[in-house]
Amino acid sequence: MANALHNAAMSFGFPSLSTLRTMHKDKNIELKRMAVAIKAKSNSDFDDSGVDISLSHRVDAVKPSKTLAICDHATALSQSGVPVIRLFFGESDFDTPAVIAEAGMNAIRDGYTRYTPNAGTLELRQAICHKLKEENGIIHSPDQIVVSNGAKQSIVQAVLAVCSPGDEVIIPAPFYVSYPEMARLAHATPVILPTHILNDFLLDPKLLEDNLTERSRLLILCSPCNPTGSVYPKKLLEEIAQIVAKHPRLLVLSDENYEHIIYAPATHTSFASLPGMRDRTLTVNGLSKTFAMTGWRLGYIAGPKHFVAACGKIQSQFTSGASSISQKAAVAALGLGYAGGEAVSTMVKAFRERRDFLIESFRDMDGARICEPQGGFYVFIDLSSYYGREAEGFGLIENSDSLCRYLLEKGQVALVPGSAFGDDSCIRISFAESLSTLNTAVDRIKNALISLSS
Repeated sequence: MANALHNAAMSFGFPSLSTLRTMHKDKNIELKRMAVAIKAKSNSDFDDSGVDISLSHRVDAVKPSKTLAICDHATALSQSGVPVIRLFFGESDFDTPAVIAEAGMNAIRDGYTRYTPNAGTLELRQAICHKLKEENGIIHSPDQIVVSNGAKQSIVQAVLAVCSPGDEVIIPAPFYVSYPEMARLAHATPVILPTHILNDFLLDPKLLEDNLTERSRLLILCSPCNPTGSVYPKKLLEEIAQIVAKHPRLLVLSDENYEHIIYAPATHTSFASLPGMRDRTLTVNGLSKTFAMTGWRLGYIAGPKHFVAACGKIQSQFTSGASSISQKAAVAALGLGYAGGEAVSTMVKAFRERRDFLIESFRDMDGARICEPQGGFYVFIDLSSYYGREAEGFGLIENSDSLCRYLLEKGQVALVPGSAFGDDSCIRISFAESLSTLNTAVDRIKNALISLSS
């Protein structure tokens, strides 16, 4: 009888009796393990009413953003009446160009307010393909593009799509604050490779080669770089590409958000445009920086169809498609001409004037070391010579965190500590503010540092 039951079960595709017994036994073992784990939980995991308030290991592994912490502190001071100058956000003080804003308003007037395809409208993806071909020398088709709610979402989806637990994500430091945390969210290991101010904060190819292993899955490059403003020359990218080519598992995520905020003679090179790298590269870009569209929340990823489709699968279960209104505005932005046309060149000219002002202001200051940024709108300045000094009424300046707290309280200028970017010797100053605001900020910073020196 037992054999008959077994044969009948197998003929219908059901598991055998022995398999069911094994499954039942495994289930009991798992339940016992769960019971032991629950019993072993610390009392601190429960609130006064006995509710388990513990969080997932994934969340516990992620560090909070220091940029947002500075923002909260600065906001609290401002609300209490302190005239704080906020030079910590990566957000232009320019308004979105009128033609782009008008396209968004027209979309609303025309009732273009419904869901779009998950990967983005065909109209926008075609416009992105045209932009990549004409400006970056990269050939992609619309099915190799996914439009997201900002470039940050594009990056984190890419990391989740290609990285598995135990994989390594190679990140040159200084880095954008979220890169290591994105790796940790994917249960991958961030491998930080330091760069130096004397080398313009550019990655040494030899250091990269020495640190690659069979677990290396993703190399993140950001050019122009946030926070340093460094721009990778084509020759250096070609050296890196030769190293990448030797490692079949290694992909490159090229963050090119600041590509058009660049100062001659520096020029931008897309990593995917290098020989043999198109099929190894995930190119991320957006409209926030170039077109002053931070609040429109729109970015995109372009790359091999297999990987981009995986990003789209993740997005379909997270947020679905981006705003229909923002996508119409993005089509208008990409239609302004090469590199954004006159609207963008006007903004870049102003950024360059502000950059030059800050460089001149700090270049000859005692105790300051500065690397002239070639792109973006940040200065990453080394003020570590002030560490170890006492500030009256404040205490010891130990590192970039305490120096930024001191400059906020004493100078009323909000900056971001270099520790947030993986380099504790520096602080980041955003020059995405007017020259008059920057002039006042520089005076406050210098006076605070002079006071610290004395």
